[in-house]
Amino acid sequence: METKKPEEVAVMKRKIVRIDEEKCTGCGLCVLACQEGALQIVNGKARLVSESYCDGLGACLPECPTGAITIEEREAAPFDEEAVKARSAPAAEETRAGEGEPNLACGCPGTQVRNLARTVDTAPVEDRRVPSALRNWPCQIRLVPAGAPYFDGAALLVAADCTAYAYPEFHRDFMRGRVTLIGCPKLDGVDYAEKLTEILKSHEIKSITVLRMEVPCCGGIVQAVRQALKQNGRTIPWRVVTITTEGEAWEE
Repeated sequence: METKKPEEVAVMKRKIVRIDEEKCTGCGLCVLACQEGALQIVNGKARLVSESYCDGLGACLPECPTGAITIEEREAAPFDEEAVKARSAPAAEETRAGEGEPNLACGCPGTQVRNLARTVDTAPVEDRRVPSALRNWPCQIRLVPAGAPYFDGAALLVAADCTAYAYPEFHRDFMRGRVTLIGCPKLDGVDYAEKLTEILKSHEIKSITVLRMEVPCCGGIVQAVRQALKQNGRTIPWRVVTITTEGEAWEE
C-alpha cells in the first residue's frame, strides 16, 4: 500500500514584510498597527509569526520609528483572509462583551506610545494623593521608540529602576518636568548606548539627569549615557546623581 505524502504548503511570489532585527527596538508599534495579527514581539524584537497572516499592504511601515520594516517580493505562503478572521474572532467577541481589552498580538497593550496628561486633584487637601509625575509611556529604555514625540525639547531622566524604590521623593525631586527612561544594565543584559544615541540624534534634548544606585553594576547606565553623548556630537548639559541604599542622594 502506497503511503501518501503530506501535502506541501503552497507558495507564491508576492509582497510581504521584512523585519531588520538590527534596527528593531521592540517598541511594539507595528504590532498595534497590524490588524491581521501577523506580528508579535518575541524576545524583544518584532517577528512575523505567520506568512499567511500578512497581506503585504504594509500598514505597519509608517508606524516603525526606526525604519526596521520594509516590503519585499519573495516566495511566501499566500495571504489567508479566512484564517485571519478565525484567529481574531475570539478577541473581537471578548471586546464586544465588555470583558476587557482585546488580546493584542504582542500580549502587551502597554507598549502604545502616549503622553500622560495629569489632571488637577480637586479633593480636599487632607484627602489628596501624591500625584504621579510620569509624563510618558512606555518608560522602559528597551521598549521606548527613539522617534516618540515626547522627546522633542525634553529634559531627560535616565534612571536605574531601583532608584525609585530607594529614594522616597523620586517623583517630586527627579521625575517632575522630565521625560523618564528606566532600566537595569545588569538584568536587562543590553547596551543602552545605541538607543540613547538614536534619541539624542533625533531630538533636541535640553538636559540629561542620570540617576544611579551606589552599587557598581549601575555604572553601566552612566557609561551608556556618556557614550551616547560622545556619539551625538552636540553639547548637552548632563549630571549624575547617586542614590545610596539608605535613600540618600549625592551628586558627582
